[in-house]
Amino acid sequence: MDPNRKNKRPSISGFIPYLIVAIFLGLLFFTSPSSLTSSSEIDYVKLNELLQSNKQIKSAKVSVDTNVITVSGVYMDGSKEVGFSTLIPKTEATVDELLEKLETKAQEIEVVDANASNIWVSLLTSIVPILLFGVLGIVIINRMAASSGNRQAFDFSRSRARKEENVKVRFSDVAGCDEEKEEMAEIIEYLKTPKKFAALGARIPKGILMVGSPGTGKTLLAKAVAGEADVPFFSISGSDFVEMFVGVGASRVRDMFKNAKASAPCMIFIDEIDAVGRQRGAGMGGGHDEREQTLNQLLVEMDGMSDNSGVVVIAATNRPDVLDPALLRPGRFDRQITVSLPDLKGREAILKVHARNKKLAEGVDLEALARRTPGFSGADLENVLNEAAILTVRENKQEIDLAQIDEAIDRVMMGPAKKSRTYDEHTKKLVAYHEAGHAIVGLNLKDGAIVQKVTIIPRGNAGGYNLITPRKEKILNTRKELYDTITSYMGGRAAEEIFFDDISTGASGDIQQATRIAKDMVTTYGMSELGPIQYDSGNGTVFLGRDYNSPANASSQVAYEIDTEVRKIIDHCHSEAIKIIKANKEDLIKIANALIANETLTAEEINDILDDKLEVVDGILKKAEVKKEKPKKEVKKDSVKKTTSKPKKTTKKANS
Repeated sequence: MDPNRKNKRPSISGFIPYLIVAIFLGLLFFTSPSSLTSSSEIDYVKLNELLQSNKQIKSAKVSVDTNVITVSGVYMDGSKEVGFSTLIPKTEATVDELLEKLETKAQEIEVVDANASNIWVSLLTSIVPILLFGVLGIVIINRMAASSGNRQAFDFSRSRARKEENVKVRFSDVAGCDEEKEEMAEIIEYLKTPKKFAALGARIPKGILMVGSPGTGKTLLAKAVAGEADVPFFSISGSDFVEMFVGVGASRVRDMFKNAKASAPCMIFIDEIDAVGRQRGAGMGGGHDEREQTLNQLLVEMDGMSDNSGVVVIAATNRPDVLDPALLRPGRFDRQITVSLPDLKGREAILKVHARNKKLAEGVDLEALARRTPGFSGADLENVLNEAAILTVRENKQEIDLAQIDEAIDRVMMGPAKKSRTYDEHTKKLVAYHEAGHAIVGLNLKDGAIVQKVTIIPRGNAGGYNLITPRKEKILNTRKELYDTITSYMGGRAAEEIFFDDISTGASGDIQQATRIAKDMVTTYGMSELGPIQYDSGNGTVFLGRDYNSPANASSQVAYEIDTEVRKIIDHCHSEAIKIIKANKEDLIKIANALIANETLTAEEINDILDDKLEVVDGILKKAEVKKEKPKKEVKKDSVKKTTSKPKKTTKKANS
């Protein structure tokens, strides 16, 4: 079925043919000539009484059949006309006698032979019902097929693009991408006043490709452009073009642009264009004929022999590396806009947009929440507030508080807490010291990340985790910062080695992240003794995976040296983590004991523990008590001041 066709309720005119057929069949099969007038059935005796009475018979009709005579007519009962009909057994004497009486009594007499019927009437009464039933059956079958969606076979080559006339999304609903909105503003102006650009000979970009990580708001931004320009908005996914049969996708592309040109100026938005715009001829055994023909038709429609004025194509993808080069050349997708992850101000603006319809408590600071969520996309932030609202409803509260938001962040990052999973005492202590090791190393590194939260509550596949944020959000990272990051990852493993003289599988995720960073430092960033040479091109086979059948960028000797350099970086950072933990053993023990008692610690609580403002008493984390010896110390300080005042006077005299 055509997706642009709206589901409307059937109109009354659609039922008129059925009503006419039903009435005709009823008249044909359930009515007789005698029932067309209001008449009463009388027997032969009453008919004789009527013929012998003074009542005047206005008209009479005698139908002579093989065995029966039908007499019908109208007589006057005063000023009222009354119809009558009767059946009489047929005999020659009966017919003659009846006709004599009627001739003297009735004004009009009609004698009809029932057996001498019209041949055309017989044909109509026998053929017309069959035709009517056939037509009625065909109409009902077509209606049932249309309602069940089977007519899609007839609309197979039509476009699946959904058309929206009045898009209500505006730029005010999109936050965290101010530069991207500035790039799209001229598209809005072109769609509103195309003559202004034509007067100066300017050609607006025919296509705009939005590239970015999932959840950064590419689709929302495209809708906002259509809403601001107030033009028709055709939206479709790249997978809607590709079908099993070759040529169907190309036909859909033609139909889509045909509909768009009829509605120009308008906008076409193709989401996940990499599903149809992948490189041609790639893959094992050749390419995909249906996809390639669809891509060829898309290339022709965007910049072919015919003019495509008034139609702006916007596409979105998070895999621009797999797109065909012909799709990215000027004249097709002239402009690429990278929709990046939001920075601190962007995250705060996004949170304000999504907090419009939510009841937040007074103590909730969106700026502080934005600082705690680096690397979150717009979709992640929306999910955080939504999860917080769901938790608030679950706890039967009226406002979203910091506790629900904090739990929501943990849920988005690591999943829900698995409180049913219990530790034994040794495992709980091991996890506590592991996480405390991360915290201590991070606190003692100048370029290390800030520890915002430490917990040993299991979430997902992790027994615990550290919520760390960078001290400052930067575009570039120095070698020293990367070394400190790897050292932070090694803190948990180092704590296990020092305090338990053993290691566990809990550091597998840390080792994976540290190895990835170290390998990038050697092969991509040139931060090793191998020099500024890139040994990893980052390009793999499009359809077979990035690592399968990838070309070798280094010889076997250089590959060995790469492994050696990666091992040097990891070993150096590991030894640094061991030094930091050995130098701060007491602080790590304090944090670990607090974690065993409280299971979760915030950055403020960690600082209070290290400053001896919090301590563990009988397995409970409490405020530290003020010692009674403090007043004695104050007395000693006063006595020291008195003794030191005399030498000051003597020195003044000596100076004089």
